[in-house]
Amino acid sequence: MTVENNWDWSTGKKEVIDARACSQDCRWQEEFAASPDGEHFAFIAYLDDGVYGVCIDGQLWEPTFDKVWYLRFSPDGRLTALVNDGGAWTLAVDGETWPDTYSFAWETRFSLKGDRIALALQNDMAYGMAVDGQTWETLYDNANNFAFSPDGGASAAVVQVASLPEADTESFQRGNYTVAVNGESWERKFVNVWTPVFSPDGKKVAAQVRTNLYDYTMAVNGQVWPESFDGIWEPVFDPATGEVLAPVRKGGAWGMAREGRIIWEPVFKQCWRQAVSADGKVVAAIVATTHGHFTVAVNARPWDVTYKVVTDLVLSADGSKAACLGRENGKLVVVVDGRAWPGSHDMAYAPVISPDGRRVAVRVENKGRFSVLLDGKPYPADFDKAWDPVFSPESDKVLIRAVADGKYLRIVAGTADFS
Repeated sequence: MTVENNWDWSTGKKEVIDARACSQDCRWQEEFAASPDGEHFAFIAYLDDGVYGVCIDGQLWEPTFDKVWYLRFSPDGRLTALVNDGGAWTLAVDGETWPDTYSFAWETRFSLKGDRIALALQNDMAYGMAVDGQTWETLYDNANNFAFSPDGGASAAVVQVASLPEADTESFQRGNYTVAVNGESWERKFVNVWTPVFSPDGKKVAAQVRTNLYDYTMAVNGQVWPESFDGIWEPVFDPATGEVLAPVRKGGAWGMAREGRIIWEPVFKQCWRQAVSADGKVVAAIVATTHGHFTVAVNARPWDVTYKVVTDLVLSADGSKAACLGRENGKLVVVVDGRAWPGSHDMAYAPVISPDGRRVAVRVENKGRFSVLLDGKPYPADFDKAWDPVFSPESDKVLIRAVADGKYLRIVAGTADFS
């Protein structure tokens, strides 16, 4: 959760900095990043043969590295990068590196407030996670599907708890995979495990599991649902009740289950990427009504419009508005509450719904130029590069972060500025 209330929401355009400015000459720039509030601009700078740095607001970090990648601002505005020096990897935060180093590191994750940071790591062919520089005490032969709780108090991953010799099908079927939370594995083991998800309070972890070669179900803190299914997809937690919802396959069709009980009858060819309103009364998901025809269903009722592909479903907190992207004939369209906005795009990014649930903004790209749409209407300028728009807390303004004509711009636009 960022601190939008403390940001400058005065309308107007501000040229923050020359996007090429750096206190030291560099051969090239890569991985541009804009801070959540739009006030800061950074990039990775290739300085010389095998020497990389990070430049923010025109100033180069004092340390340089053999390699830098995955430049990201945290939600609280700190600049982070994965860095390599002398063959060892670690995380740099505002130019300060964590004391521990790793054989490799990837997938930087942030808590909602941004006050805690996690990453995935490998040390001497053993895998796990580190949080704020503290590495799990136990590492594993294999770890993947990494997760970080919203409050930053816990980290999790799917782990392999025992070595599995090649072609040892008997050991495989006994189960060698489970979930480790803060490095401690669940007692029960499974044939397969996927996508651990934390509850909003960080006290529960739910994951898809395969209990044998044919049966799938959900495990929550290591305890499985009594019901099993022919297939299951990634879970979500109901914010109001803490219950787990997951798409399930039964009898050759897909529906939705809550705590193992069917709440959407299995009538769809596909069902996944569900979202739940804050009060738990509205559930939306991407579904296929027939083979190759995808749309969104809200409380099990599908929209009339369908596409070859549907992605990036978002639901407003109050459940009153749903938006997604639809792909047809190689182009993307923005669809809100079952109606497509005018026009199609070479690329479009996940829709952003205003805090009051009334408006939708989307970043799109056409012929290499970026623009921002609000309720289907474009901002009257396009850009060389842009980031996702951000709504003001009152939902009446939109923050645009962009690069145009070599300048990094911070624009606060009123809703009337889009036409």
